[in-house]
Amino acid sequence: MSGSSTDNPPDDSGDEPDRRNQIGGRAHRSEETTRSDSDSDAVTIADDGFVRWFLGTNDENVVMIRDILSSVAIVAVVGLLLFGVSGIWPPLVAVESGSMQPHMERGDLVFVVEEGRFVGDGSVEGTGVVTLEQGQETGYTKFGKAGDVVVFKPDGSGFDTPVIHRAHFWVEEGDKWVNTKANPEFTDGATCTEVASCPAPHDGFVTKGDNNPSYDQIGRTSGADTSIVKTEWIKGKSKYRIPWLGKIRLTFDRLLGGILVPEYPSSPPLQGASPATATASPTPAETGAPGFGWNGGFAAVGGVAGIAGAAVTIDRHSR
Repeated sequence: MSGSSTDNPPDDSGDEPDRRNQIGGRAHRSEETTRSDSDSDAVTIADDGFVRWFLGTNDENVVMIRDILSSVAIVAVVGLLLFGVSGIWPPLVAVESGSMQPHMERGDLVFVVEEGRFVGDGSVEGTGVVTLEQGQETGYTKFGKAGDVVVFKPDGSGFDTPVIHRAHFWVEEGDKWVNTKANPEFTDGATCTEVASCPAPHDGFVTKGDNNPSYDQIGRTSGADTSIVKTEWIKGKSKYRIPWLGKIRLTFDRLLGGILVPEYPSSPPLQGASPATATASPTPAETGAPGFGWNGGFAAVGGVAGIAGAAVTIDRHSR
């Protein structure tokens, strides 16, 4: 029986191109499927609307805008919450002078509430303010001493920087308070005839900075140089302080010249211990600028926006 050369093992070379084509086709279809899935996940204005696109896109410019807006929104929410508790705007003040030392330092941030809220024992009738005189009797203290620390407009002026000082005692119109109620230690040797607001021209409070040598109403070497403080001149009462945080507002005032938050002009320098003035936004020349973070500095931009927003919620006070 004769052999035949046709009995050799089959050659697979003819099937190899088909197999490669099949593999290549599957890879091509996989790439198309991946690309299709990626395209379906992409957020576009046409398919998803502006709001969803704005919130979901990774475009760097939009991400920066989102960071800024979110920072401002957070500050706004916090500001509204503080306003709800305090009842006044702005609810925060930055102390810019040293007349309330050591109980308040330059650059402290102070939370202020409406005069009629959180009233202590022994408040003056018709007001929410407890004087040092009454606080010594009832044991009511605030910031290291008896009595409330009030924020008021000197002589009721809307142009001068508000003052943050302690209410010492209440007088009524016609009272010769320098001779009858004042502590001689704080009158600088003056008598009633030598003081413009004695006898008292109206009902109100006699005030003094804890670090000042005399009452504000004496009007000599230190103090706010104001008449008897009427109740309606009082913007609020100081409740709590955060050391040094007010420097943010004070720095912003110096860097921007009051353009960002032109709340009040700075008070003139005084001899002796300056009156404790308060500012409604932080001024941080001493604190430095925020550092740059992820995403090419977008976090820093958002931080600046947040600080700028916070500056609007903080007032500046002095004397």
